[in-house]
Amino acid sequence: MFRNYLKVALRTLWKHRSHTLINIVGLSVAFGTCVLLFLTAAFELSYDRFHANADQIFRLNFLAAERDGTSSRSGTMPYIISPTLKAEFPEIEGTTRYFDRSTSIRRAEQTYTQNVRLVDADFLHMFSFPLLKGNPKTALNSLSDIVIGEKMATSVFGKEEPVGKPLELRMNGVWQTFTVTAVISEAPHNSTLTYDALVRSENSGEYALNKSRWDFGNHDVYVKLKAGTDPKTLQRRTQAFMEKYFAQEIKQQKEQGYPNNELGFQRSLLLIPMREVHYDTESMNGQAISRAYIYTLMLVGLFILAIACINFINLTIAQSLSRAREVGVRKSLGAQRGQLFGQIWGETLLLCMAALFIGLGLAYAVLPTFNRLFQSHLTLDNFLTPGTLLVTALGFLLISLVAGGYPSWFVTRFNAVEVLKGSVKVSRPGLLRNALIVTQFTIACLLIVCTMVIHQQITYLQQKPMGLDKDQVISVPVGNELNGTTVLRAMRDRLANQPTIAAVSGSGVNVGAGLDGNSSRMMFGFQYGKRDVTCDWLRIDTDYLRTMGVKLIQGRDFSPQYSTDSSSSVLITQSMAKALGETNPVGKYIKPDNKAYQIVGVVSDFNLYSLHQEARPITLQMQSNAPIQYVLVRVNPQNLVGAMETVKAAWKTIAPKQEFIGSFLDENTERWYRKEQRLATIFTSAAVIAILLSCMGLFSIALISIQQRTKEIGVRKVLGASVPSIISLLSKDFLKLVLIGIVIASPIAWWAMNKWLQDFAYKIDVEWWVFVLAGMLAVGIALVTVSLQSIRAALMNPVKSLRSE
Repeated sequence: MFRNYLKVALRTLWKHRSHTLINIVGLSVAFGTCVLLFLTAAFELSYDRFHANADQIFRLNFLAAERDGTSSRSGTMPYIISPTLKAEFPEIEGTTRYFDRSTSIRRAEQTYTQNVRLVDADFLHMFSFPLLKGNPKTALNSLSDIVIGEKMATSVFGKEEPVGKPLELRMNGVWQTFTVTAVISEAPHNSTLTYDALVRSENSGEYALNKSRWDFGNHDVYVKLKAGTDPKTLQRRTQAFMEKYFAQEIKQQKEQGYPNNELGFQRSLLLIPMREVHYDTESMNGQAISRAYIYTLMLVGLFILAIACINFINLTIAQSLSRAREVGVRKSLGAQRGQLFGQIWGETLLLCMAALFIGLGLAYAVLPTFNRLFQSHLTLDNFLTPGTLLVTALGFLLISLVAGGYPSWFVTRFNAVEVLKGSVKVSRPGLLRNALIVTQFTIACLLIVCTMVIHQQITYLQQKPMGLDKDQVISVPVGNELNGTTVLRAMRDRLANQPTIAAVSGSGVNVGAGLDGNSSRMMFGFQYGKRDVTCDWLRIDTDYLRTMGVKLIQGRDFSPQYSTDSSSSVLITQSMAKALGETNPVGKYIKPDNKAYQIVGVVSDFNLYSLHQEARPITLQMQSNAPIQYVLVRVNPQNLVGAMETVKAAWKTIAPKQEFIGSFLDENTERWYRKEQRLATIFTSAAVIAILLSCMGLFSIALISIQQRTKEIGVRKVLGASVPSIISLLSKDFLKLVLIGIVIASPIAWWAMNKWLQDFAYKIDVEWWVFVLAGMLAVGIALVTVSLQSIRAALMNPVKSLRSE
């Protein structure tokens, strides 16, 4: 019996091979897309869950309120808070500082650039990064100890035993000797904390001067609570701690009229669970990812799958008349309705199984491209986990039941007597079919609108004036091994007479995301009169304004002619002057770090960081003790490639052993928005797939619908109906459904995009014409799809369709 059912199923599928092909293509593409998107979402949701005690580990945040009453969170902590918390709260089992830094490592005259993180000794006990060699209790006891990662041990020492061997690190501008005390396993790809090596946090250059200051912060702090400790209770208890150690700052804020934060205090300490850190977009400085982005991946996958299932249901129901006689004969021969249901549902199962295997093959084939486009780390092992296989199997069964269950029930309900008499009729398209088509095009229109808005926002961010001219400027990272001031002087000498070079300067902060992957920011908060001022503190060198195209508004620029420029003079932006409350600030003094600096000039506002956040006021200074991290070179636009080669050649004469990783600033700023670019790629791909699958389904439904109305078309032509009137008759019902889908999708898309745009300080308005354009596109595609069959039916000779009447 089973073999007989299998033969019938294969014959039926082959008989309707065009529809079978449409279903297999649609379902296989949907399965493949879903697998990739769901695995990516599952990977993102798995961040930091591998830590054995993840529920006991928390990242510290300060919670305050801005003048307008909005909440403000920051994860930047002072050095002293970590040991003080551990001493005053017995519930805290361990604390560690964490500095996200890289530096140069030297051994036997060979230099490597590695991510050397500064941490405390408790780091090795708090997190589940097992040591492959060495003792976790003693590995970071000394300031000269270094724990290196497994890959670094192989690349630096080869097959040698690394433990006990010396390494030189470029720390604070000089080479210091460290001893390898342990080898640690590599951090998984789904870890927020990453490293190539670990050294003690006291090695930071700012530690000695700031280890007792509560008003200076430059790192993250993680704490581990003892088992059984309630984090909410502990967080409430830390309010007294905040009132004690931040009393002066809290008093100043109250005097200046700052509102309380959402907890009812001027300043509070928050415990952010370790498992939530990866999704904390507010305080992770661009290193986090929103959960909304992850859920969007899953939703897009479900949308694609839903469209493919709708196609399958509609096609199966539309073909029901051709199977009516088969059902009638089988019923008259004694077949039970359950047996018929099983046979027809078995055909669905067979088709879905074929689509699943093809979809998995497609997913595996495009996996390298997918990983490259979306910066994912998916492998075959991700799919072969028991949890993933179980979810795939359950999802497959659910889809088979949903897609095949209703059509199977619909076909088997035909009455055998009516079928054999030839009096059975399939009703005209009803609510279900129409609702499914509307759902398809609602999803397609939603994705089209979202794609258009996301692309508009990315274009706006890339083209919005930043207050500086980022075109034709090359940024060259100095690195940790060289002295930035010395390198800048040498680069100026070598590029002085080059016709392709317009200006050369230096900065402590890169604009955009450079090829070195580093980012830094220094901010100062201080009192000016009765005003509380916060600003970015930017190290620059002479010719910075000319190199970056920043306009001088008042006063003068920095110049080698003034010796005080490198010690006690500053430039400020217009917004900084406004924050100070000065219309003519030139000649005035500010004291951000208890040292007086005279304002010698005012420059136009410019964006130093991503447009996700509003630009802060900026103070530009030339203190010689602050390092130059980037050499900036403005080149003439006539020959950009040649200019880059000129800069590269000059660099090689200065640092022959160090890799040149210069890049254009306009490329750097584009990297700020890689997450948005990935989202745009996802929505564009999903919209294309959704439109194609919807059109395939609409094409098939139109074909079957027209076949069932062949005689009606013939009669209308005999009675004088014109070809355009017949095309209009056959197309208008489908176009009505598409228009309904557009009407439903538009408010949903408007709400979703406005929600997404809230993450940007600078954003576009969602314009009405976007919805009109998306609607016209959907209607045009649907009209072309349906008209192909409508024109063919309208041109058919009516004699052929009426011959048997």
